Amino acid sequence: MIAYLTGVIAARTTNIVVVNVGGVGYEVTVPLSTFYTLPDEDREVGLHIYTHVREDAIVLFGFATQLEKSLFLMLISISGIGPKLAVNILSGIGPGDLLEAVARGDALRLQAIPGIGRKTAERIALEVRERAAKLREGECPASAFSRPPEGGRLFEDARSALINLGYPAKQASAAVDKAAASLRQPSIEGLITEALRILS
Repeated sequence: MIAYLTGVIAARTTNIVVVNVGGVGYEVTVPLSTFYTLPDEDREVGLHIYTHVREDAIVLFGFATQLEKSLFLMLISISGIGPKLAVNILSGIGPGDLLEAVARGDALRLQAIPGIGRKTAERIALEVRERAAKLREGECPASAFSRPPEGGRLFEDARSALINLGYPAKQASAAVDKAAASLRQPSIEGLITEALRILS
């Protein structure tokens, strides 16, 4: 099983990165928390990998930090939460905030994540609260897990991120525009956070 990849970024979108390792391109699904940290194309990157084997495919999920991977593994251990939903959860809340919410059993905070209903939020808070608390004890306080993308990609990346989370393109664009108007110095994290607040 693949546990870690180091290579050069051949291509990337808000949820997929292709890592060129010795001439072989590995397609890796990543949450937004990891996407924020990715360098530009043709630059080297290292990702913690979870290899998901299905009958019809082998899918790689990548994470910038061991904390993100640990949270992902914790989430998919819960009945009813598969890798795709776990990635969506990590895309809707920062890893530090997620760890804190789960460790506190804060179902209301979890329910605010796009795509998470009341029952799923309560199940997360109940089933893995103790594991999250132990994980939190071994982690430093979360600081900046990310850096914003540069140049003209900023607004398009924010729109793409919202669309990937399930929002219609028209609503996503309108929310990003409103968010941009309210922020003095827009960043990808700031735009998405504010746009999610507007959409909710």
